[in-house]
Amino acid sequence: MPEWNIIQAVNDALKLEMRRDPRVVVLGEDVGKFGGVFRATVGLIEEFGPDRVIDTPLAEAGIIGAAIGMAMYGLRPVPEIQFSDFIFPAFDQIVNELAKLRYRSGGQYSAPVVIRTPIGGGIKGGHYHSQSPEALFIHTPGLQVICPSNPYDAKGLLLSALRQDDPVIFMEPKRVYRAARGDVPESDYTVPIGKAQIARPGAGMTVLAWGAMFHEAEKAVGDLDAELIDLRTLWPLDIETIVESVQKTGRCAIVQEAPRTAGFAAEIAALVQERCFPYLQAPIARITGWDTPFPYTLENDYLPLAPRISRKLRELADYEV
Repeated sequence: MPEWNIIQAVNDALKLEMRRDPRVVVLGEDVGKFGGVFRATVGLIEEFGPDRVIDTPLAEAGIIGAAIGMAMYGLRPVPEIQFSDFIFPAFDQIVNELAKLRYRSGGQYSAPVVIRTPIGGGIKGGHYHSQSPEALFIHTPGLQVICPSNPYDAKGLLLSALRQDDPVIFMEPKRVYRAARGDVPESDYTVPIGKAQIARPGAGMTVLAWGAMFHEAEKAVGDLDAELIDLRTLWPLDIETIVESVQKTGRCAIVQEAPRTAGFAAEIAALVQERCFPYLQAPIARITGWDTPFPYTLENDYLPLAPRISRKLRELADYEV
């Protein structure tokens, strides 16, 4: 079994599915001859040709609009948006067309579009290449939002996304694109959408994270008695696993890279409070980015890295009513 990074895992998933299903097509800026800005589509055009691996103009609304049309006519497009920051020109196509296609057609049309996009900071990309807009898409009914933290899950979740008929925003944490490595089967397998993973059992508190921040939370937990959960799928959210954990531990911390106000951590906190209020022994903690544009020179101050997470977790552990 090879040890791969997330880029290699994503690339292998795309190859496997394109071999299995001739309806799968990849499109986006530089995905063909160049192999993608992060090299996730290397080798695809050589194997599958320019009819299935399509280099597009720099026009995100056009990329997603074309993908929606392809899906309505029976293809299974996988558009790549080079950075999640660039997805906003296509926002109208995604939230007003793609997300509503099955509903507005009364089920006559499905929308099997999987939008791949790198997310988050940590590569000195500045404020136009470092954002984490997951909450905007979670807020839109009709979309599934996935953000794996490791190569095994990246491959398995991407294959699951490619094989179902609803639109998916597949967010890949670029900070750990190559840093997160692990054993990945070369064979075909899937990871279920909507199921979190308990990465480390514990009884003293519940720590929730996803994507690149999962690795920071893992470092921050240290010797604390904490149950660490990798959400993997942001929406649909595995609220059952979260509730079971918080009812056991009585304390909950949520780590997100995005700005604090109206972020996904706030929604999770509300869901936990509604279901676990009698069990809570401390206020739910949110450890997040700041409510500012993502800074270039102060990147490490903006990101909720392990030292800041650790301080907050120890405050949570020490809290007494």
